Amino acid sequence: MEVRVTGGGPAEPFLAARDLLATERDLELPVVVTVGADPDERTVVGHLELPVVVTVGADPDERTVVGHYDDRHELLVSRRAARSAMARELALHEFAHMARYEEGHPSHVQSTEEALFVGLAGRSVERRKLSQCYQIANHMKDIYADDITLDIGPTGKLVSFLESSLASAVADSPPSVPGEWQRWTAAADPDITAVNAAFALALLERHDAIDADHRLYDLADAAAADAPDVSLASFKRHFRSLGRDPDASEYRQALVEVTREYAVGGAADRREAAD
Repeated sequence: MEVRVTGGGPAEPFLAARDLLATERDLELPVVVTVGADPDERTVVGHLELPVVVTVGADPDERTVVGHYDDRHELLVSRRAARSAMARELALHEFAHMARYEEGHPSHVQSTEEALFVGLAGRSVERRKLSQCYQIANHMKDIYADDITLDIGPTGKLVSFLESSLASAVADSPPSVPGEWQRWTAAADPDITAVNAAFALALLERHDAIDADHRLYDLADAAAADAPDVSLASFKRHFRSLGRDPDASEYRQALVEVTREYAVGGAADRREAAD
């Protein structure tokens, strides 16, 4: 796996992630990593038949974007992310996505649109919910990528990152009224925040990376209290119970079930079923 870093950013985190991945996996296609070329807050990875190239740019954002092509992998990373304490872990996570893509894992090669069409056919779904179903599908991809990374890398930084991310979406100050919690910002959607909390707990429990009294559980309860129509326990079960090596049909069914529950399930449907 050849890695080339351009754009004035540090190469060390990407080389270290490459070496760590090589203890368990390898990539047939080269990886192109561009740091700071994209102003967005995401990570993009692509696949092309070239060496891995990392371009570090001036973008101040802390996220990355990944894309996949026929002849190489491409990874776009902000300069801040490339210099952060999480840089090696972030790169390793994205390299794991590339490995899943190369092995043809259903989570990384199946069409999300097709699964949503099957799961939501004949249903009326608001645009917000439909958009968030893609985020849920990405969580499932992350589960399988991190089945690789958490088997070969330390978990401490990831636990802290997930805790910080969840704490930014729900308030951890004492509730003003017993049983009530407030979100940090009006932009934080309580429903998808609860699903994000379920994902974080499921991922860490799946790898025995969290103690039963960790603060993440309190934050997850806060998120759940703010989203009464979302079952934290159900979504955690969906994510945690994903089969380690599903075939295409098994994975499609899992994706259909979890997105259907989010888009058209909830308290209203449960009340109808009870009636």
